[in-house]
Amino acid sequence: MFDAHFHVIDPTHPLIPNEGFVPEPFTVTDYLDRVADYGITGGAVVSGSFQGFDQGYLIAALQQLGPGWVGATQLDPDTSDADIVRLDRAGVRAVRFTLARGGTLDVALALRVHDLCGWHTELYVDSARLPELAPRLARLPRVSIDHLGLTAAGLPHLLAAVGRGARVKATGFGRLQLDIPDALRRIDAVDPGALLFGTDLPGTRAPRAFAPTDFDLITDTLGDTALQRLSANAKAWYLP
Repeated sequence: MFDAHFHVIDPTHPLIPNEGFVPEPFTVTDYLDRVADYGITGGAVVSGSFQGFDQGYLIAALQQLGPGWVGATQLDPDTSDADIVRLDRAGVRAVRFTLARGGTLDVALALRVHDLCGWHTELYVDSARLPELAPRLARLPRVSIDHLGLTAAGLPHLLAAVGRGARVKATGFGRLQLDIPDALRRIDAVDPGALLFGTDLPGTRAPRAFAPTDFDLITDTLGDTALQRLSANAKAWYLP
């Protein structure tokens, strides 16, 4: 299986308090131990708001994980093209904007990394905000949205985005304010290739972290082969 969304928190690299929060360590070894029984052999390390623009932890994590693992990073707009290419060679495949944690969507940067390296854009955003972002999102060729868009109020807007080609991470179930089975069914009905499986480990700030029961929730909702399909969707999105 391919895990489209998890964090590595390495205290030997800079951590920046966000809203006063600094997460506990969760190293590559911690992650691999946690998912040892899940059949996960690849995935995407995702930069959190608490990591700012630090790339050192991500490069180190990808080197430790090896082939089949990629990164989604937050990027200083002043980063040079040469540094972006170096990150691509290290395995980074996306730029991430954490709008739900006070960040902004930099369309110029998103277009630059796509033109340079084919990276897609990842958004951590309440999907209720998608209408206000629509003119900017329309300019982006490849977009994914974290955690089922977070809220029930945003689900109609999320479904419209899926209809325009957006991908949606089936992640972070313990932090959502919506009917998860209903959201999964409705997204899947619009586009069976849209949902991407991920664990969101270690579940920073979530009331509940990923648990094996989340596997059951997906299969009970979408069928016995859904985990394999959503995992294949995720792998195809990151490793086309």
